[in-house]
Amino acid sequence: MTSVYVLALAAAFGSAASTIFIRQGLRGSNPYAGFWINVVVGTIGLWTAVVFTGGLHAISASGIMFFLLAGLIGTVAGRLLRFVAIERVGASIGAAVVNLNPLVSTLVAILFLGETVTPGIVAGTGVIVLGTTLLSISAGPVGFRPWELIFPVLSAVCFGVVAVLRKLGLSHTGAVQGSAINATTALIAYATLLLATGNRSAMRCRGRSLLCFVAAGIAENGAVFMNVVALGLGAVSIVAPLYGAAPIFVLLLSLLFLRGVEALTPRMVAGTVLTVLGVALITALSRR
Repeated sequence: MTSVYVLALAAAFGSAASTIFIRQGLRGSNPYAGFWINVVVGTIGLWTAVVFTGGLHAISASGIMFFLLAGLIGTVAGRLLRFVAIERVGASIGAAVVNLNPLVSTLVAILFLGETVTPGIVAGTGVIVLGTTLLSISAGPVGFRPWELIFPVLSAVCFGVVAVLRKLGLSHTGAVQGSAINATTALIAYATLLLATGNRSAMRCRGRSLLCFVAAGIAENGAVFMNVVALGLGAVSIVAPLYGAAPIFVLLLSLLFLRGVEALTPRMVAGTVLTVLGVALITALSRR
């Protein structure tokens, strides 16, 4: 059981490190180039993992369909919006609001999979509302407009929906090969979009930003892998709240690596802690 805690917390730290690398990379580049590099790194890494885990096997048409949708909704839309969110509202607030995705997953499961509303869901939602309210009223002092919170909120919605799609897909194919299909779909779709719109410049990045985006891709995809392994070893009610602690790590890393880039206020810290606590309540108590 100790390994489950270590893996889940390591995954949370990896996700937080990815957020910091993205924020640093965006100082000299744009979200579209950063996302392109992130997807390329993820696709290469996942297909390498497929090779080392025995190659493709036992893939059904249903499994492919679910992971194709996951690639479009979660990776293309969700991750791209996450990059834009970090650029617009900053790493700390962006990470906290994007972390609302378990709430979205729970609501989708209630609406479409017949799951029931529990006291944990109600309590967690109330705490999340309070936390996001504190984050939104931090907008002025931090330097963004409240409406720009729509970017991390939409990213959270995409990630929440895709969690359900992946859950359905995993009943038809393995996690590694499903994730590889997911990433490849995103790579092809985004490359097609860039070529169709003539925005080939988004595929070019150099210098410090390139290194930061590559590091972000490695950290993020490593975090996803560790989270999947942790879920395979332990209960969702244990792993999800620990993985959801990523925004706390973002706050700590921001103090070390984003001084002079982002300002942290007491409201931001309180809002982030409340948001993480609300997500933990939902994931830990919704099954009881």
